Formats: sequence, structure tokens, C-alpha cells
Amino acid sequence: MRFLKFLIISWLIFYTQWAWAFLPIQHWQTANGAQVYFVENHDLPILDLSIQFPAGSSTDTAATSGRANLVKRLMNMGAGGLSEDQIAESLADVGAELGGVFDLDRAGLSLRTLSAQQQRVRALDVLAKIIQQPEFADAILERERTRVISALKEADTKPGVIADRALMKLLYGNHPYGLRGSGELDTLAKLKRQDLVEFYRAHYTAGNAIIAMIGDIKRDEANAIAEKLTENLPSGTTHNILPAVVKPEPITQKIAHPATQSHILLAYPGLSRKDPDYFPLLVGNYILGGGGFVSRLMKEIREAHGLAYSVYSAFMPFQEKGPFEISLQTKKEQADQALQLTQKTLRDFVENGPTKEELQAAQQNIIGGFPLRIDSNQKILGYLAVIGFYDLPLTYLEDYVKAVEKITVAQIKDAFQRRIDPAGMVRVVVGSSE
Repeated sequence: MRFLKFLIISWLIFYTQWAWAFLPIQHWQTANGAQVYFVENHDLPILDLSIQFPAGSSTDTAATSGRANLVKRLMNMGAGGLSEDQIAESLADVGAELGGVFDLDRAGLSLRTLSAQQQRVRALDVLAKIIQQPEFADAILERERTRVISALKEADTKPGVIADRALMKLLYGNHPYGLRGSGELDTLAKLKRQDLVEFYRAHYTAGNAIIAMIGDIKRDEANAIAEKLTENLPSGTTHNILPAVVKPEPITQKIAHPATQSHILLAYPGLSRKDPDYFPLLVGNYILGGGGFVSRLMKEIREAHGLAYSVYSAFMPFQEKGPFEISLQTKKEQADQALQLTQKTLRDFVENGPTKEELQAAQQNIIGGFPLRIDSNQKILGYLAVIGFYDLPLTYLEDYVKAVEKITVAQIKDAFQRRIDPAGMVRVVVGSSE
């Protein structure tokens, strides 16, 4: 059995290294300072591309909450003389798809297009207008402001949203990570077009741009695309310097709600993207609550006591420490019992660490599932963007498998004991029976 596991792991490591030997990441900088990450892949006649900026919700302030989201939201709703409908129709005519990202740190757009020159050029012309010439028309701003406010009001009636919002406020307080990504009702009402224009000019600059590309083009074509997408962007580089995340007060907040079940969330400051404890905590969390039915939390909360259908834990890494979060739902009358058992399970794991058998199973599952993480161009594009945005090594994906394989029980126990304080968690119960 051990020999079989060894063969499987060895094959997967070989497969990953072999695949990336034929898909090397090329990296360079454009004339105006944009960083480019490119993988040449001619398997499909498709080009996947993204361009991202440090313009996530943490670049807002308490007085301008929602501004970054509105800027990102409005960019493809009128740009370079094209209306919102014209942009959509132009992309649809060539079979191109527009997407995007917006989180605490990042904001940007993505494009999937056929690699044939005629379709590719037309799609990229539209994207260039969106990125470099957004119009932020007053009428569109008013319409989207109304839509966002309406969506927020509706969301604030849902127990899951209420729990998430309360948790982030308890966890981060006045830190920018505690700001609501979509904004607050009062701040959204005050934002004007000029606020959006100034934010765009400050954050969507050539020096801030991270361009990721994978697909059926050559290096010189990729370079020409990167230059075209950034040639008319505002110049300069803006650094989003965030304060360090501090330990929160270990508070339990109970919020009444008519929902039939209680939503229970626990959190603690977790990981940054370049954290030296990244892999011990990643593997340890798979054993604790990230591994589905094989995790400690699932076995204890669901299988042994029947208190929840599902329970999970996760680290969410960002530029600064993102949340380490545990989440479950249970019957209202069982909420206190479920919360106490969850805390006990976490406490026992931090104190004693995993067993050797749990670690071996976790490593096998993580490594075994790794090829699925890079089995499409779009998945690889996501990794390229993360590698570029957080300045990770170009060998990050190859190193990932090696790092997971080397983790020991002692490393996991040490990392969790230094980094996670079970008694210091913030806790939210929405739909409390009290």
C-alpha cells in the first residue's frame, strides 16, 4: 500500500513538472512599467487574458466605501465612445467573453477570445477601450448606484450575509479589510462621478497593471498586446500600503433572525499570500476542516453528533492576513452545543496537531487533486494573475507540490500553535435561539 502511494505521488510530481516544462511562464515588463506573465499554449485556438490592478475594496476609506466597486462595475458600461450595448454586441459578434475579479486587494477584467487575428484584434480593441477610456457616465452611475443599494438592502435580510458582515467587522475593526466591498448605503449615496474618475486615474495606472496571458499566440504577439492594452493608461505606480492586521477582541455576537437555522461563523487573522507558514497551515487546514468528509470538523460535528449537515474551515490569503474561518449551520436549539463542540475540536487540533495517518492522507489527496487545478487555460490564467499580483516565484506551481510533500506533523502543530488562538476567535451566531 505504501509503495502504491509512493508511485502515485511520484507520478503526479513527474506529471506536473513535465506539463510545466512545456508550459514555462515567461515574464517581462512593458515600456511603461506593466508586468506581463505569459504561457504559450497552442492546444486550442483560444487566448485567455486578464489585466488586474491593486484597486480592491481595501483601497477605499470609511468615507468612500463602495467607490472601488463602482469603478470596476462601470468600466465596461461605456468606454471609448462605445455604449454599454455596443460593447456587449461587439464582443458577442466575435464570440469573446468578458469577465473580471474584485476582492479585498484586486480589481480587473479578463477576456477569452478566439486566437485568430481577425476575432482577436476586434476583441482586444474593445478591451483596450474599456481599460483605458472608461467614461463613468452620470446616468449609468445613478442607475448602478440604485441597483447596488437595492441589492444591499435585500442582502441585509439574509442570515448568511448578516453573519459574514458582522464577522468581518469583529475581525478587522477599522482596518481596510473590514470595509464592505459593495459599500455602505450612506457612502454610496454621496459618491459622484469625479470621485470615480480620480480613483481610476490613481489606481488603474500602467505601473500598477498585472497582465496574465495564456493561449495560441507567440511571445512577440503577446508583447504587442500588452503594450496596446497599457499604452494610454495613466502613468505611475501607486502602492496600496496596508496596516498590519491586529488580534481582535474575542467576542461572541448573537443576532436574532427568523431563519429556521442558526448560521455560526468563527474567525481569526490567518494568512498573507507570501506567509512563511503558508504550506503547514494549508495542509493542516485540509485535515481540520478543508478536506470535506475526511476532515476532523466534519467527523466530529456531523458524523459523531449530527449537529450540522456541513462544516468547513478555510484560510483566505490576501496581501495582509486574510481570515481563517470556520462555518456551519445548525438547528437554533443546538447552536450553543455546536459552537462549543466546534471550539473544542479546534482547540484539540491546535494543542495536539494531526496524526501521521491524517497527514499522509491529506498529502495524497492534495497532491492527487493538483493536476485538476491546472487542467484548463482559464485555471492557469488565474494562477498567473495571482503569481504576478503577489510577486510569487515563477516556479510557484511546481514548488506547490514539493512543499506539500515535505510538510511534517511537527510543522503543522508548530504553525497552528503559533498562529491560531482558539480562545481569541471572534464568533457570530445569526438566528440565535436566545
